[in-house]
Amino acid sequence: MKYTAKAPAILLLEDGKVFHGKAAGAIGTTTGEICFNTGMTGYQEIFTDPSYFGQIVVCTNVHIGNYGVNKDEVESAGIKISGLVCKQFNEFPSRKRSEGSLKDYFLKDGIVAISDVDTRAIVRYIRDKGAMNCIISSETLDIDILKEKLKKVPSMAGLELSSKVTTSKAYFLGDPNSKYKVAVTDYGTKTNILRSLTERGCYLQVFPMKATFEEMMAWNPDGFMISNGPGDPSAMKEEMKTVKKIIDSGVPTFGICLGHQLIAEASGIPTFKLHKGHRGINQPVKNLITGKSEITSQNHGFSVKPEDVAKVKNVEITHMNLNDNTVEGIRFTDRNVFSVQYHPEACPGPFDSRYLFDNFISMISSLKESKKVQHA
Repeated sequence: MKYTAKAPAILLLEDGKVFHGKAAGAIGTTTGEICFNTGMTGYQEIFTDPSYFGQIVVCTNVHIGNYGVNKDEVESAGIKISGLVCKQFNEFPSRKRSEGSLKDYFLKDGIVAISDVDTRAIVRYIRDKGAMNCIISSETLDIDILKEKLKKVPSMAGLELSSKVTTSKAYFLGDPNSKYKVAVTDYGTKTNILRSLTERGCYLQVFPMKATFEEMMAWNPDGFMISNGPGDPSAMKEEMKTVKKIIDSGVPTFGICLGHQLIAEASGIPTFKLHKGHRGINQPVKNLITGKSEITSQNHGFSVKPEDVAKVKNVEITHMNLNDNTVEGIRFTDRNVFSVQYHPEACPGPFDSRYLFDNFISMISSLKESKKVQHA
């Protein structure tokens, strides 16, 4: 193995804070909203999660790249993060199942990263000051030039990004002879959300974000999955109208992350931007229905306002975050609709919340059985 000297690189935050490090990945300049993920594993799933589009991720785990990359550990067709900040960027993987190095993976997609920085200091800074835009550069080290480039980067608040990661056309997934048909609205869905459904006997049609309610209903689905995705949900006015029609259709509906936020917005419950967001695989959540707690995988920068949930008579809070008491789940009391803020497929993460997919299937099955009885 041959080690080569790394070029210098700079991380500049929107408020003027500067961190100096070494170049990792492609040489270049990239911008986005800085955020941090506290997971100890699963970096490839994080990097390919469409919900991270437009963001530069700080990994709190010291070693990134040590187990390489594998084609079975992706959540989309390619890397979706805008850039990476890490302590140690390992160019030579040691895992037997590795199919390549993270360095080559980043070079292939032109991803700019910075390593050899104090990620603990960076995370503490973001935690105190809040999420903000930033710029990484290994080609320009002039702070004044970088500040001018950073001024042109739009704020995540009010930014619609799902159109950048949604499928260009509808496609099918699973066994056509499966027991259930589920229509998926692709706002940036993860591969393992789709896999969690097909493994439970669902045949999927995944629709682009601009698909109309009428187009999806023409397929006569047994259920709707409103997917995760990036950006500010309040900016997705047309999608809210579509989701509202889905809610009112009577078809069982399950929303995850952005899907949860859109279900809330479509029901008159506003969302707000969190100070620093929740990103990691160790977020404690309490199920208020069962009284049990679960450790969850999360990736979101927006949340539902709890005081506004109480104003909607047919919606109740089902899950709460035990760290900061933010809303983690809601359900309708008069129809088959529920949603969670976190990721029950948990790739990466613990499987504590996968029962939610089973609940969704049970909801679909019960409705189909009741219809059979009515028509008997």
